[in-house]
Amino acid sequence: MNARWKRNAVVATMAVLVCAAVGLNWRYSSREALEDAQEAGTKILGEAALVSGQDGVDTETGAPTDEEAVYTGSDYFASARLTRQQARDNAISLLQDAADQEGADTATANEASEGIQVLAAYTLKEAQIENLVTAKGYKDCVAFMGDDGVSVVVSTDSGELTGTDVAKITDIAKSETGYPASGIKVMAAN
Repeated sequence: MNARWKRNAVVATMAVLVCAAVGLNWRYSSREALEDAQEAGTKILGEAALVSGQDGVDTETGAPTDEEAVYTGSDYFASARLTRQQARDNAISLLQDAADQEGADTATANEASEGIQVLAAYTLKEAQIENLVTAKGYKDCVAFMGDDGVSVVVSTDSGELTGTDVAKITDIAKSETGYPASGIKVMAAN
């Protein structure tokens, strides 16, 4: 009985020490990462105070933030991709919930499954378009695909697209999606 008690006490003590070590490591590493990011002037994903400012004030410039402002440059592309992904994730979640309902018939489950497959195909084709357009030498690109067309927003050095640029991008979008040229919109990011 005494040996069993000693063994349990040792195991419990080791568990407490391991938990304490993990907690201290996490606390130290997150504090160190925050300090490094502040020194380098970068932002940490998930740090709302660093990303969006506090009380409507940008923490870097001290200027008021305008939540209705449209992002420009590379911020626009990152924001557009994030918004697109969040919308897709919400739609997939709703479709998955509809398919997983206990009272759902097979037709509903099949429709939900098909919807999820369509959204996954859109995501793949959008990524292919974006990669091919940037491979052609454009600074950045974001594509939005729907049932009957695709919109492609492109960043260029000059901020404008020539007819040749539009033709190249339209050709890429046509080959990836199978949509006719009339279903493809190409525009420059300003």
